[in-house]
Amino acid sequence: MTRRRMRIAAVTLCFSVTTLCAQVSVVHGRVEVEGTAKTRAPLPSTVVWLTPVAGDPPPPSGNALGTMRLTQRNKSFEPHLLVVPAGSAVEFPNRDPFFHNVFSLFEGKRFDLGLYEAGTTRMVHFDRPGISYIFCNIHPEMSGVVITLTTPFYAVANGAGNLQITNVPYGRYWLHVWSEGTGPEAVPPPAREIAITETSTALGVIRVAALNGQSLAHKNKYGRDYDAPTPDSPIYHQQP
Repeated sequence: MTRRRMRIAAVTLCFSVTTLCAQVSVVHGRVEVEGTAKTRAPLPSTVVWLTPVAGDPPPPSGNALGTMRLTQRNKSFEPHLLVVPAGSAVEFPNRDPFFHNVFSLFEGKRFDLGLYEAGTTRMVHFDRPGISYIFCNIHPEMSGVVITLTTPFYAVANGAGNLQITNVPYGRYWLHVWSEGTGPEAVPPPAREIAITETSTALGVIRVAALNGQSLAHKNKYGRDYDAPTPDSPIYHQQP
């Protein structure tokens, strides 16, 4: 190849890379609590994600299928909210000095891990998209949420309500919103269609319901109210 052709090829490559880079954008949005109480209401945990209107879903991100963890500690799940790509494995280690029985019976992954003791763990494969509300059949105060997605284009709003989704290709998308203020029994808001272009990268203000203290109220895995703790039961006592 002559020097002239090499220069032309280099210019063409630089133009192609620039054009390719120009076809993706950083999408911004802001979450606010709806209604007159929005100035004093705490912001619920909120996740926003985009799925293409047409065509196959984009490939998952690089660490999509790694093992993640939802730890049981101090009668709570850590973290409380976990977003995972479809196909991911999630461990549920018990770091409390007593038994737990983790289960989920809602729209996402349905499972019941049974009773397992301190220092042991169980694993669940979240193989389909959906919202999984996670509870313990022994301790009603425990709750967590696993959101399983088939798209890498998502963001969790920060404490100020701001969110950012990077490397979104131009095109038309369905905008989905999950917020903890809706709760497991509520019908989720319908997705709405949006266009991401060079001049349209803002999602605007996304208004969500306020937390009411009962958003994750639930029955046990048998659909009944929880029994009062039995003081002599080894389930509630610290392990030796």
